[in-house]
Formats: sequence, structure tokens, C-alpha cells
Amino acid sequence: MSTIQINTTQNVNIDFKLASFGESFLAGLIDVFVILSYVYIVSTILSSLGINAYNMDFWSYVAIQSVLMLPAWMYTLWSELFFRGQTLGKMVLKIKVVKVDGYSASFIDFFIRWIIRAIDVWFLFAVVVIVFIISSKNSQRLGGLASGTAVISLRNKYKISSTILENLESNYVPTYPSVINLTDKDMQLIKDLFQTARKSNDAAMMEKLRIKVENVTKYSKQNLSDAAYISTVIKDYTHYTQDMV
Repeated sequence: MSTIQINTTQNVNIDFKLASFGESFLAGLIDVFVILSYVYIVSTILSSLGINAYNMDFWSYVAIQSVLMLPAWMYTLWSELFFRGQTLGKMVLKIKVVKVDGYSASFIDFFIRWIIRAIDVWFLFAVVVIVFIISSKNSQRLGGLASGTAVISLRNKYKISSTILENLESNYVPTYPSVINLTDKDMQLIKDLFQTARKSNDAAMMEKLRIKVENVTKYSKQNLSDAAYISTVIKDYTHYTQDMV
């Protein structure tokens, strides 16, 4: 699977797996099902109420249909906007829209994707879309290229425990920038070993873990205890990556 390197607002590079064409396609199918389900439900309700083009003014009927179908028409726009780059389909497939420059995607970015997405659904342009996805640097569609966004995979992403996240204040200042050299799997292992050593009060395990982490971060614990040093590393890693997943 292809990867993309995103430079975060903290000026740190993080590698992410790009969503595959198959993942994006399946997510799209789920979203189409959601839209069609909504259209079917609305149409059924209108029919049961006797609201149709045969028993009312044509333009009044068009106006009612336009208003009621607006949520379906703008589904991907409001979904990606309010769910931070995800639609229901993307949630199921665990993929997400992000800015390739590391900043948070804005309304304009999602709006551009939504407008240009119309090209993707035209059958005559299907080949053009596939060629763009294959040939573009980050497997982007036309909308992704225009808005500077890409769709990444969130699979195999490990999350730091909720306890640590709750203790991380919004104005937290990181100490060790090089923690970004650790991978998600490294951090998950560090967290597991840290919790095990702390629960069993195993000083030897804590020291070995600290030495391993120091070798990667290139920062010594200085005046910190082994536990405090590792805890700081975990918090720093959370600070640098929490907004990207």
C-alpha cells in the first residue's frame, strides 16, 4: 500500500498509509446506499401524504423535492465537514480525508472536493478518474488534487489510552521532538510495557524500557525518573499525532 508523508503543524513528518482504490470504492458504495435509503424513505413519505406532481402545482412539487433532497445532495459535504473528514462509508472502511500540508481541512477544502466529485460519478469520465488516481502522486482524485487533500487509511493505527489523553492539556508543551521517530507499533509496545512495569513495580523492566527509548529518541532522561521520562515520551507522541488520527 502506498504511503504519504505529512508535515504536521508542529513541523514533524508522519507517514500514513494511503487508502486504496478498493477501500475508497467500497466506502463510496456504502455512502450511495445511505443516500438512496434516504431518498427512498422521503419518497415513500411524500407518496403516503399524496404529494406528487399529479395533484399539485409542478413548481411547488419541484420546490418541495429540492428542499427535502438537499441533505442527500450535500451528504458528502456535511458529513466530511462535521465528522472531520469522514462519511459513514469512510468510517466503516476506516479511512479519512486529511490535508497533505498537515493543516486541518477547512470548509473550502471539503467544498472543492464536493463540487468536483460530480465529475467522478459521471460514467463517461470513469476512465479519466481512474487514470488520475493511478497517476497522481498521492492516489488523489480530481477533488483531492484541487483541494490539497488525500484519503488515508486509519487501519492498524494504535491510539494512546484515554487516561493519558485526558491528562494531556491543550497547552501542553512537548519536550522530545524526536519521539516522532517512533512508529505506532513502537508506541503501543512502549505503553504496554510501561503499564506492566508500573503495575508490578518492576524497576528493572522500567530501566530497560527507558534505555531502549533513549536509543531511539536520542534524548536522555536527565533529572527525570525512568517512569517520568517514559510518561513524557508517551505524552509527547500523543501531542504530535493526536490531531492526525
